[in-house]
Amino acid sequence: QVQLVESGGGSVQAGGSLRLSCEVSGYTGYSYSTYTLGWFRQAPGKEREGVAGINRYNETLYADSVKGRFTILKDSAKTTLYLQMNSLKPEDTALYSCAATVQYYSGDYLLQGSMYPYWGQGTQVTVSS
Repeated sequence: QVQLVESGGGSVQAGGSLRLSCEVSGYTGYSYSTYTLGWFRQAPGKEREGVAGINRYNETLYADSVKGRFTILKDSAKTTLYLQMNSLKPEDTALYSCAATVQYYSGDYLLQGSMYPYWGQGTQVTVSS
């Protein structure tokens, strides 16, 4: 019902920046502007972790490890979600996926993967030292 396609991943040196994009499409019976959206990442041998989330009221939540470095943004006109990543560190290396739900969530729920029924395939981010 909802399709998400990520792009923008790649290899970058520590301290560099990347901007990830997530194109959202499909019909759910709800307006796109009401979606709750998030970015998650998973590194080899590690569990998936929530990176950043945003809801219909533009309330956001960031993982402590990325706060101050990453910014989640949405462009309603283009139905696109972005993750601006600055001051990248080797520990940021992971497969980054975007996710969506028609439900309204706030606070800690924004970074809980179980709250999101729709997922993209992911885009790889590799940060070298």
